[in-house]
Amino acid sequence: MERTNRAVTSRRTRTNARNVRGMYVDGNTVRRLQEVPQRRAANDYPARRRAAAAKPASQSERRVRQTSRETIRNRERAMSMGRGFIVFLTVVCAAIMFFAVSYLQLKSEITGKISEVASLETQYSELKEENDAYYSQVTSNIDLNKIKKIAIGRLGMNYPTDEQKKTYTMSSNSYVRQYQDVPGSVR
Repeated sequence: MERTNRAVTSRRTRTNARNVRGMYVDGNTVRRLQEVPQRRAANDYPARRRAAAAKPASQSERRVRQTSRETIRNRERAMSMGRGFIVFLTVVCAAIMFFAVSYLQLKSEITGKISEVASLETQYSELKEENDAYYSQVTSNIDLNKIKKIAIGRLGMNYPTDEQKKTYTMSSNSYVRQYQDVPGSVR
């Protein structure tokens, strides 16, 4: 346990009193005040350099320098690219470019085909509307009673008699195709 005497207790109360009065303490939750660094004297830097150059390097420092030089060389070797790797990267880049260009060509071709299909569909719908209009015009102008009168009056046509009618039975949902003339029929 810590002993508390008057000096420690009075110091704590002063600190607490400062905090109550609006003072704060630098820490991890409070931003530290920006301090301007001290400027070095102009002649201080070269003097240090001269002092370091004049001091003879010990054997351990030489080993550290040699090790660091070897480390630097190893790092340079590891970072350098060989001819094989460069060729590999070139081939990969060329393949990527080829696939990208072919993809773009296919995409543009598909887009062209889609627009062509859309224009053909528009043309089809226009032709269908036009055809339907002509059909309705033709069917509206036809008077079946008038055709019947002309056929009977001018052309001498008559309704068929029972002897002329031939019947046949057919199965449900079927149709008949005639590949030959029916025997015994007169044209």
